[in-house]
Amino acid sequence: MPWRVRPVARDDRAAWQPLWDGYNAFYGRSGDTALPAVVTDSTWARFFDAYEPVHALVAEDADGRLLGLVHYLFHRSTTRIEPTCYLQDLFTAPETRGRGVGRALIEAVYAAVRDAGGRRVYWQTHTTNAAARSLYDGLARHDGFIVYGHDVA
Repeated sequence: MPWRVRPVARDDRAAWQPLWDGYNAFYGRSGDTALPAVVTDSTWARFFDAYEPVHALVAEDADGRLLGLVHYLFHRSTTRIEPTCYLQDLFTAPETRGRGVGRALIEAVYAAVRDAGGRRVYWQTHTTNAAARSLYDGLARHDGFIVYGHDVA
């Protein structure tokens, strides 16, 4: 394998940031609609806070270049005793797509969930994200749920 998946490290911030920015741009959060810096800074800090249930893994090539990221968090569920995992963010550098980086990142989350005593991982993507859905269809099942959201003001 020309890369490895590992936990994000504090000194990865400069290399992680373009991947994070690319992920957010894909979902329309760039320029005037970009996340406030305080959100990104808080997200980054949570990865290194032992009291936070938020985790990050990165895929790194042999030269130390970051190729992708995945962020996931554990939470309680009313239908399970063991922790449930929400895979919140997944992004690979455009030039590395189709080489198995995204699959490796998802499988690393599966391993982390097993290690934590969990059994369920779930995530969402936009219906128009055909490339990602093609990958996801081989790694998980689509449960048919529709996601609703509302920002409380």
